[in-house]
Amino acid sequence: MKFYKNQHNYYCGIDLHARTMYICILDSKGNVKFHKNLKTSHDALKGAIKPYLDGLVIAVECMFSYY
Repeated sequence: MKFYKNQHNYYCGIDLHARTMYICILDSKGNVKFHKNLKTSHDALKGAIKPYLDGLVIAVECMFSYY
């Protein structure tokens, strides 16, 4: 099995909820570039990632469960 091993300029993790999303963006050396809790909206996401689009990889954590 081949694994993807390319280096990227920025890595973005999003903890997604119905009304908020917590976004953290790191550079390739692990330095925090953006770390904020925002309202969940397309415009908020676009505004947060816009300066980091060159080589950005995004991972989103979200789940749906009943309590």
